[in-house]
Amino acid sequence: MKTTRHNKILELINKYPITTQEELIDHLRSEGYDVTQSTVSRDIKQLRLTKTLLADGKYRYQASPSAEKGAKNNFRTIFSSSVVSIEQAMNIVVIKTFSGMAQAACAALDMMSFEPVVGTLAGEDTIIVVCRDIEQAAACTEEFDKFLA
Repeated sequence: MKTTRHNKILELINKYPITTQEELIDHLRSEGYDVTQSTVSRDIKQLRLTKTLLADGKYRYQASPSAEKGAKNNFRTIFSSSVVSIEQAMNIVVIKTFSGMAQAACAALDMMSFEPVVGTLAGEDTIIVVCRDIEQAAACTEEFDKFLA
């Protein structure tokens, strides 16, 4: 659960200019995470998030390079231990996972921000990855297969 929450925090701070712990808590709660201020404070410390100055004079949370590297390692671990099969269907990649693992694997996949991926959708044991075209779906399938090796 902590790894998934950490990945979500990294995703949120990349998506929104989050300036306070309270804003981060609000975003996490809107995503379905029941967190407290002390949990978020520990997460920020563990992820080694820093605050950087914006043009408007406010500060926002930003991930350090080591946090991004940790997220990539977490992705590989979550993905490789969850995925059963990967198959391409035109511009869509269908990823089958062990029951109950699709959400975590999809969250890890989303955190990686693969360029050809337009969007993802996860169920109980299946992830649908929509790519821009057939060639990019083939490239994604090949890349995802490498994580299983």
